[in-house]
Amino acid sequence: MRSHTGIAKPIFEVRASVLRAASSVLLFVGLAAIGYAAYALAYAYAFQEMSNRNFEAAPARMAPRVPEPPPEGSLIGRLEISRLGLRVIVLQGDSAQVLRRAVGHLPDTNLPGEAGNVALAGHRDTFFRPLRGVRPGDVITLETPSTAFQYQVVWTRTVPPTDVQVLRSTEARELTLVTCFPFDYVGSAPNRFVVRAREIGEASR
Repeated sequence: MRSHTGIAKPIFEVRASVLRAASSVLLFVGLAAIGYAAYALAYAYAFQEMSNRNFEAAPARMAPRVPEPPPEGSLIGRLEISRLGLRVIVLQGDSAQVLRRAVGHLPDTNLPGEAGNVALAGHRDTFFRPLRGVRPGDVITLETPSTAFQYQVVWTRTVPPTDVQVLRSTEARELTLVTCFPFDYVGSAPNRFVVRAREIGEASR
């Protein structure tokens, strides 16, 4: 009877080589993904640091007249919740490019200083991660080049992404913060975490 040992050994070696090659490819892809994520995060926080320095150094000035809505990526102001250690630059728009660098002002909502609902969106794993600790009564400051608006948190809520009622304008001067939920979810999170606050005062910058 003919032995199959001579055939089995090459097949085993081929499989082992294929597995080694596949492992190397997966390792390379994983390292590349980690490297890109680290670069994106470093870029985002470097942009924030530079923008905060510029914002601090800029003299207080009257708000410029801009088209409605303002151009994508233009400066809206800076959002701060002192108790949570949250301080982040706010840009106009909700594109992926804007949200990688800052918190975005949703274009179809009111601007700071207008009567109605000012809505801001941010990523749960970067700038809006501190929102996991927000609670009613917290004070939020939204500072523009000319005015600092103060809001107090009224409620928080978890809603499906199809619920756009939270973005609708109202007669009151309100602020809505939106991020994905759960905060520790891996992948595309199924829900949205919403913070609603009401304006309690303003002051010239």
